[in-house]
Amino acid sequence: MTTAPPFRRQTGPGLNRQQRLLLSRVSRSFDLSIRLLPKALQAPVAIGYLLARATDTVADTSALPLAERQALLDLMKQAIHTPTDGSEQHLQLQIHGLTQAFAAQQTNPHERALMQALPECLALLHTLSEADLASVQTVLGHITQGQQQDMTLFGHGPEQLVALPTETDLDRYTWLVAGCVGEFWTELCGRHLPGYALLPQDEMVHIGRQYGMGLQRLNIIRDMGADLADGRCYWPQESLALAGLTPEWLAKAARWPDDSPPDQSAAETLQTLRPLYTQWLDLTQAQLADGMRYALALKPLRLRLASALPALIGARTVALLRQAGPAALTQRVKMPRHEVRALLWRIALGLGSPAVLGREFRKLSGEPLP
Repeated sequence: MTTAPPFRRQTGPGLNRQQRLLLSRVSRSFDLSIRLLPKALQAPVAIGYLLARATDTVADTSALPLAERQALLDLMKQAIHTPTDGSEQHLQLQIHGLTQAFAAQQTNPHERALMQALPECLALLHTLSEADLASVQTVLGHITQGQQQDMTLFGHGPEQLVALPTETDLDRYTWLVAGCVGEFWTELCGRHLPGYALLPQDEMVHIGRQYGMGLQRLNIIRDMGADLADGRCYWPQESLALAGLTPEWLAKAARWPDDSPPDQSAAETLQTLRPLYTQWLDLTQAQLADGMRYALALKPLRLRLASALPALIGARTVALLRQAGPAALTQRVKMPRHEVRALLWRIALGLGSPAVLGREFRKLSGEPLP
C-alpha cells in the first residue's frame, strides 16, 4: 500500500473541511502548494483560487451560449468587487439563481460542486482583511479581464477556429490570467512575512510574474490538441505564418488518432511545427527556471516548498512534452501521480533544502547532474 508523504494538511483560516475538500478536487497540484503555505497566506490564496476557478469554469463551458456565459461572468465580477454594505443583496440573489442553474448543466461533478459553492466563496472573500481583500480583488480583476477577452475571441466554439494574432497578444494573455498571480503571491508575502526573501522585492515581483506566465504557457502547450478541437488556437497567427503553418493545418493534424500513424499531410505539419514547438518549450523552461529561482530565494521552508512544487511538476511536464514531440497535439501529457508522490517523498527526506530542490529541478528537466 502506498502511504501519503509526510506533510501535514492544515486547515487555513476561513476555510472549512468541505471547502478544503472542494479545493483538492478542482486542483491536484495547486492544492498541494496551498496546504504547504504559512497559515497567514492560506486563506487569501485559497479563496482567490476558488473564485478564479469558478470564473474560469464559466468562461470555458462552451456548450452554453456565449451571451449567457458573458452575462454570468459580468455578474460574478461585480459581486467580487461589491462591498457587503447591504447594497449587494439583490446581486447575490441573481448570482445564486444563475450559478445554481449553471451548475446543473456541468458534467464534471467537481466543477458542478464549485459552482454550487460560489455564494459561500463570495462570502468568504469578505472575511479577509482589508488589504488582503483589495489584493484578491485586484488579481481577480486581471484574471476575469483575460477570461472575457478569451471568450470574445474564442466564444464561437469548435465551428469557428480562431488564433491569437501576435506574440504580444499571447504575452498579454498569459500575464492577465497567470503572471498577475505571481505578482499577487509576492505582494502577500511582502505584507505578511517581512524579510521572507533573499532577493529584493522588485526582483521577486519580476520573476514571480515570469513564473506565472511560464505555467500558463505550459498549460497552453499541454492542452493544445483539445483547444484546437474546441476552436481555440493560442499559437499566434504571426508565428505560425512565419513557420509556414496555419491554425487549420494544426487542427487537422491534432484530429489524427494517436493509435495510428498520421497521413502524409499531418506528418508534414507536425514536422514543420517542430522548430516552433521546441522554441516554445525552451521559453517555457526558461520561465519555469525563473520560478525555481524565485522559490530558492524564499527563506521560510513551507513557503519555499509551496512555491517550488509547480516549477518541479512543470519541469517534468516540459521534459515529457519534449519526449512526445509535436505529436503531443494528439495526446494528453502530464506527470503521473506516482511520480508526484515519489517527488514529495524525496523532498521530504531532503528536508526541503534549496540544494535538494535545485537538484530535483535539474533532474526533472532532464539536465545532466554533476
